[in-house]
Amino acid sequence: MKIAIINGPNLNLLGKREVDIYGNKSFDEYLKTLADKYANIEISYFQSNVEGELINEIQRLGFSYDGIILNPGGYTHTSVALGDAIAAITTPVIEVHISNIFGREDFRKLSHVSGKAKGVISGLGLKGYQLALQYFL
Repeated sequence: MKIAIINGPNLNLLGKREVDIYGNKSFDEYLKTLADKYANIEISYFQSNVEGELINEIQRLGFSYDGIILNPGGYTHTSVALGDAIAAITTPVIEVHISNIFGREDFRKLSHVSGKAKGVISGLGLKGYQLALQYFL
């Protein structure tokens, strides 16, 4: 089984930025524990702060992977193009957010991704990635 994790803008700063919201563990640290726990699954990882690069990666993997776990970061609320990219592929996508986007500022309650994703996990911290992975299993 091949699962891709794609993280959007500012998620490269996990463990350093707003630790009261996002925690103090880097995503690389978390990814290692996830890969160790699910050693029988091929997990690829991609992060970019650039919208077009995220779209390119979704399109590149979107017909050959068993699942994509996507945290679009701030692009969740602004990128119609990310939603369109998800609609264009056959690989199912689970949208993940570390924080509860529905309990934060009003503008974060709009997602251009959710309607195209198979499901959404929000507010459960990094555990949301593992839950999305378990869905695909």
